Amino acid sequence: RSAKALDKKAEIFNALREALRIALPEGKNGLNDDGDDTDMKTIKEKVAAFQEKLKSEETLSKRDEYKKMIQQIDTYWDKLFADPISVHTATGEQLIQPQRTNNILERFFRDLKRKYRKKTGTISLNKTLKTILSDTPLVKNLENKEYLDIILDGCNTLEQRFARVDSKLVLQELDKKGRKQAGSHRF
Repeated sequence: RSAKALDKKAEIFNALREALRIALPEGKNGLNDDGDDTDMKTIKEKVAAFQEKLKSEETLSKRDEYKKMIQQIDTYWDKLFADPISVHTATGEQLIQPQRTNNILERFFRDLKRKYRKKTGTISLNKTLKTILSDTPLVKNLENKEYLDIILDGCNTLEQRFARVDSKLVLQELDKKGRKQAGSHRF
């Protein structure tokens, strides 16, 4: 009996994944799946149909876990189906669709955790996360070729790029920042 119940839950979860077009059951990427390029209108229609199916099935609509699922979808509906953001670039206007899930962030933390475990041998990242500089996670962006090209600005390496930085300008900016922070602590 419990095996059948588990199969039913898996079937419903797979239907949700299909509707959202994220981590599809037939996909091989698991938690690292980025979804596919189905247009937002189609996804929205499929999720609405999924919700209606859940609500219309009497045995399912009465169960707490499915009520909670429907409530979560309703709560985050606007974020799940947000309009694309228009960004002006050197090549013209570009539309970027906001992430519908936090897969990218979860993937980043799994990777970070794996690397620090390997490096330190500890399971908990609590102390590490409290002591790293706030901008440290931005280093991960250097793995993105487009981001790196922008940062390098024609240079071949980060060393070459840093050599072009005006150290006097950096010191001036740090000095300004230091004065602002000192001024904000006055009573």
